[in-house]
Amino acid sequence: MNDRKTSVTEDELHAYVDGELPAERRADVEAWLAANPEDAERVQSWRAMAELLHARYDAVAHEPVPARLELERLERRPRRWFFGAAAATLVAFVAGGTAGWIAHGAAKSPSTFQSFTEDALDAHRLYVVEVRHPVEVPGNERDHLQAWLTKRCGWTVFAPNLEASGLKLVGGRLLPGPNGPASFLMYESPSGERFTIYTAKTESGATQMRYAKADRDGAVFWADGGVGYVVTGGGDRDRLTKVAQAVYDQTEKNGT
Repeated sequence: MNDRKTSVTEDELHAYVDGELPAERRADVEAWLAANPEDAERVQSWRAMAELLHARYDAVAHEPVPARLELERLERRPRRWFFGAAAATLVAFVAGGTAGWIAHGAAKSPSTFQSFTEDALDAHRLYVVEVRHPVEVPGNERDHLQAWLTKRCGWTVFAPNLEASGLKLVGGRLLPGPNGPASFLMYESPSGERFTIYTAKTESGATQMRYAKADRDGAVFWADGGVGYVVTGGGDRDRLTKVAQAVYDQTEKNGT
């Protein structure tokens, strides 16, 4: 890929999909794609993914970053939880006989549940629309990602293997949480479906899993060992709870 007249970089392919490629390079890229069907297929898959993400999240893609997700603001701030047609409907998740869904202790106060799920849903919506830069550290650097987030967050951050659920690790990033840093992991299916795992320190004890829904997105929250977890995904509650169960099982087995 040294001859820019005949070869194309991956960054240029992404820029082509995003409409950010300089005009003078467009003909070269199109000629490259015509001669390289594998790259042409990748470009088509990226376009399809981008269309799915924009169709679902364009309403929020251009909203300003919520103040509580700015890295400079790590201190807890008062939050208000609004109920209504466009707000989250909170429901306690009913245990279905599976050990993973059973509470380990007293239930956490509703305000903690609400603030955690609100932050997780905001982060999910902010980053799942990104095609080129959804994460800071890519999933192919899983060991580095886990070590980095563990060091920054102060507890063992574990990225579960969700391939049995049809999900591949995209990567992760560091975010502010209610009591300090938070870790944020993103997973993706071949069709472009994305799930995220948000974890942060909590002062409360262990809790039963609970479900929240905001517009077309759902979230499952629980806490254990001084850490709160929120798995966020689409509106299919059964699919989301199965993914959350897999995350719970692996984090418990890993001792995190």
